[in-house]
Amino acid sequence: MNVFLETERITLRRFTPDDVDLLVDLDSDPDVMFFITGGRPTPRHEIESEVLPAFLSYYERFDGYGFWAVIERATDEFIGWFHFRPAAGHPADEPELGYRLKKSAWGKGYGSEGSIALIDKGFTDHGVRRALAETMVVNAASRRVMEKAGMRAVRTFHQPWPDPIPGDEHGDIEYAITRDEWLAARSGPGLDGQRREG
Repeated sequence: MNVFLETERITLRRFTPDDVDLLVDLDSDPDVMFFITGGRPTPRHEIESEVLPAFLSYYERFDGYGFWAVIERATDEFIGWFHFRPAAGHPADEPELGYRLKKSAWGKGYGSEGSIALIDKGFTDHGVRRALAETMVVNAASRRVMEKAGMRAVRTFHQPWPDPIPGDEHGDIEYAITRDEWLAARSGPGLDGQRREG
């Protein structure tokens, strides 16, 4: 297993060509896919020919950026993925954070735990200047993850989306944290109220 990072409860590892079934299962849950496609699953052929090859290609092109499978350390089970990769239309030192977790992992703090770890690693090891994340305005759970990771809302915007769902008229919202903001948080009280050591 090619491990990218570990936290107290999860391991983030590289995807492999053998992970098709894990991604098919993840994307077959209509609740997981609601804010992405309105609940429509991703077809297996699309995961085999497009999604997984795109994930794997990042490891050849970028050091420190990509998509990683999330493994719950207590059970050794796959519970979803995170990405931290160059954002479209942004410089390479402004990566976008994203995540997709199985419903069984919701509400357990894994989203914020992985997000904080990736942001920390990006600023510490990979020269990140600013990290960002986007979600629908009505996706309250995802917005809470971004806020717990130290990000703040910076703008709302509207973009065309192929799968209209209730609430999309409110648009999308971008969250971000700069290196200076991250350093200030590390030198002062941390996100959990405790002082974080640099």
